[in-house]
Amino acid sequence: MRTFFSEDHRLHFPKGELSGGRFITPHERPARMEFILSRLRERGFPPVEAPGEADLTPARRILDEGFLHFLETAWDEWKAAGMEGEVIAAGMPTRRQRHDRIPRHIDGKVEYYCHASETAITRGTWQAALSSLASAQAAQAAVAGGERAAFALCRPPGHHATRDQYGGYCFLNNAAVVAEMFRMGGAARVAVLDIDFHHGNGTQDIFYRRGDVLFASIHGDPLDAYPYFAGFADETGEGEGEGANLNCVLGPGTGYGPWAEALDHCIARIRDFGAEALVVSLGVDAYKNDPISFFRLDSPDFLDAGRRIGRIGLPTVLVMEGGYAIEQIGVNTVNVLEGFADA
Repeated sequence: MRTFFSEDHRLHFPKGELSGGRFITPHERPARMEFILSRLRERGFPPVEAPGEADLTPARRILDEGFLHFLETAWDEWKAAGMEGEVIAAGMPTRRQRHDRIPRHIDGKVEYYCHASETAITRGTWQAALSSLASAQAAQAAVAGGERAAFALCRPPGHHATRDQYGGYCFLNNAAVVAEMFRMGGAARVAVLDIDFHHGNGTQDIFYRRGDVLFASIHGDPLDAYPYFAGFADETGEGEGEGANLNCVLGPGTGYGPWAEALDHCIARIRDFGAEALVVSLGVDAYKNDPISFFRLDSPDFLDAGRRIGRIGLPTVLVMEGGYAIEQIGVNTVNVLEGFADA
């Protein structure tokens, strides 16, 4: 399986993350990639390939143009306003406030376009996000060109980014853009399977009213886990998208047995949907020792999960998302890839 990866991910490394009322080194940090790269080499995967430049054409079909412009210019505008630190939202629009007008001041723009203040923008964030998207697009091009599957080792991740907001460490929704590229290439129906511990609220938001892309997610109950306000079982899609959104919600302490049952349910729905291509949001934070998860999966479980996904038999792009037990992230991620290949 070919892997696409850009060293430009290092351009995004915020100094801190607001967690538990204090600033800590972000859970989402460059070292995550080093453990995955090392494991890929250990297991004999082909050398990673650098992508070309990102193409925003498919992104513009599903993302808000004003949002893209904001991401590109936020750092420069923040600094021009005399802000000394990194770009961090001080608040967000609340209930019964106006959402139909975008503030002129950069501080207000940040609050408008952000949905989670743990996520900071730095000088290099936009370039890093573009490089992450480029890796996903290169993987899609490989699969569209005849490869059975390809792995996009993306950082920063993407599945929490909606059509017009960033947060949850995510800026551009890589998986959603890949799904749209498959549609642009002629696939009548595409499925996005999200196995990250946290609900892919951004991907759901982008495709919620569309019937040509199925979104299926296995995640921690949003009553107990981020993103808290999306990912409930009764969110099944709207309009043309009714029935094309599946949320498998699991509670604290969930082990592999119930998790695998949910995965099989998602796989059955993907088959019934008639998908012609598959995008996997590959988060491994369902691992038992992940610092921001409450599932109890062990490393061998990811091998079996990969086999189950591989048996779907569709052209597949696997897109890296979360996973914050850094010393085990390489083993868990590559286990999914090897299981997929075994199938």
